[in-house]
Amino acid sequence: MAENGMAVDEDLSLVRRICAGERQLFHQLVSRHERYLYRAALAMTRNPADAEDVVQETLLRAYQHLEQFRGEARFASWLTQIALNTARMKLRKDHASQWESLDEPVETEDGQVTRDVVEWRENPEEQLGRQEMEDVLHQALQGLPRGYREVIVLRDVQLLSTQETAEILGLSVANVKTRLLRARLQLRERLSRTFQKGPVE
Repeated sequence: MAENGMAVDEDLSLVRRICAGERQLFHQLVSRHERYLYRAALAMTRNPADAEDVVQETLLRAYQHLEQFRGEARFASWLTQIALNTARMKLRKDHASQWESLDEPVETEDGQVTRDVVEWRENPEEQLGRQEMEDVLHQALQGLPRGYREVIVLRDVQLLSTQETAEILGLSVANVKTRLLRARLQLRERLSRTFQKGPVE
């Protein structure tokens, strides 16, 4: 818990320094959160390419609106809320024409900023050992209603608190607990059916 508290304090300190003009620190601020954002985006979009787009767009929006972060919630929660909204919009739009090229620089008040982001994915050796289980889990998540899937992603993938999840989704704590219980039961049932069938040849 102490380590988490230190990370929260460091996030807030970096945000203040960036807003004061040290823009080069933005990469340091978001680097620890990129892998978790990718996992959440993948669980929401169910497509690796779309998940990458969501993370890139989330980081871009966070950079552009960093002054709006007041420290009332954790920076990770603030980022997750942006990612969730971005994923929702991504799912509603035809991604054949709605997204800007990631190769082009972005115009900001401080000039042009490239969209380069550190690689958050595991290397092939690490990924290979987890891929089969992740495929099963993502397939099971895919079958959940969106409201249940969002709660699972925020609580069990992002490891946010019930209160933080409620604030991000605009729900009461009681509603989050109810959805989470039902979502976990449905997910358990889907996983049980999958494992009973055995591996697909």
